[in-house]
Amino acid sequence: MSFRKLKADYLFDGKTVHKNRKILICQADGKIENLVSEEDAGTEVEYFSGLLSPGFVNSHCHLELSHLKGTIPEKTGLVDFALRIIKFRNSREQAMLDAMESAEEQMHREGIVALGDICNTGQTIPLKTRSRLAYYNFVEILGWMPSQASQRFEAGRRLFEEFVRAVGDETHLSISPHAPYSVSGPLWNLISPGFVGKTITIHNQETESENALFQSGSGDFLRMFDTLGIDNTAFKAPGQSSLPYYFKKLKSAARVILVHNTYTGEEDLRACLSERPEAFFCLCPNANLYIEDRLPDIPMFIRLGARMILGTDSLASNHQLSILEEMKTIKKFHPDIPTETMLGWATREGAAALDYSDRLGDFKAGKKPGVVLIENLKRGEIGEKSRARKIL
Repeated sequence: MSFRKLKADYLFDGKTVHKNRKILICQADGKIENLVSEEDAGTEVEYFSGLLSPGFVNSHCHLELSHLKGTIPEKTGLVDFALRIIKFRNSREQAMLDAMESAEEQMHREGIVALGDICNTGQTIPLKTRSRLAYYNFVEILGWMPSQASQRFEAGRRLFEEFVRAVGDETHLSISPHAPYSVSGPLWNLISPGFVGKTITIHNQETESENALFQSGSGDFLRMFDTLGIDNTAFKAPGQSSLPYYFKKLKSAARVILVHNTYTGEEDLRACLSERPEAFFCLCPNANLYIEDRLPDIPMFIRLGARMILGTDSLASNHQLSILEEMKTIKKFHPDIPTETMLGWATREGAAALDYSDRLGDFKAGKKPGVVLIENLKRGEIGEKSRARKIL
């Protein structure tokens, strides 16, 4: 059997950064054999300048929007961004397929090994049937008008079955709600029985207008409803922010991922964690800056002990699909957050959120998590010039 012995200036094993004293032993196919000290490694050790890490997990992406790169202007706010997505999302089929394939290849080169992907159509299926990445496919469902609940649910169920037939992995597949402001009460009732045993994801508090809608029935979503001809008369504002309003509806899910959290406050977060401390909060900082020009209160999430993971959103709202670039942005605004902490979000925690802990996320023997080299560190920390590439 052929082995590779890998050493770098630093090695992150999925939990801890080790400095210049651990050798990673892998089989030729990437399966982890052992993690040993230098004196026990023997000869033929390959040395790399930088940091070795398990492969990254992109916990939130919209791969099917890859063809929209550079189409939508930055910092318009969520409502205008969403209206432009609706206007421009359809394109020539081959152009869309080519853009998705190029985006996936970039992710693979830069160390992403698994993807939590939002699916509004079956357009990504041909790519996923031959992909080198592991996927959790979230069939996203939305419908704000109660009269359309049955129709929208049936469309989502048919897409779910299409994925089952084509991809075959029903374990990593669920029907998930888009956002609090786009799923009516009757539609929640139809989809929630399917949450059992699944990871469920939802866009959470991405804009101030979301909380305004639920607190007082006001805000910019009223303009969006009017523009799209959506009848909002059935909705009665509950007088509270969106998170406590809908969070109990996710109770039966095995795992919950709340995405963006840009306007999540401490009171909402404490209530959420008291009810479900194992919930995952996904940060997509570059997309937050692209759309709303604002980041979540990341230190608050850390201080309260929330489980954090990382995503990229889409090329409609980002300049690249790179987990390293997301970490670099966090480091730019919060230099005191250690690289070791962010790497945990990008590997071990992401694998747990997408139910891939048995295969990915750390360098435990028997797993095949991929091996990523992060180069151009700054005193052992990720810096502006750092780059990542998959080496195994």
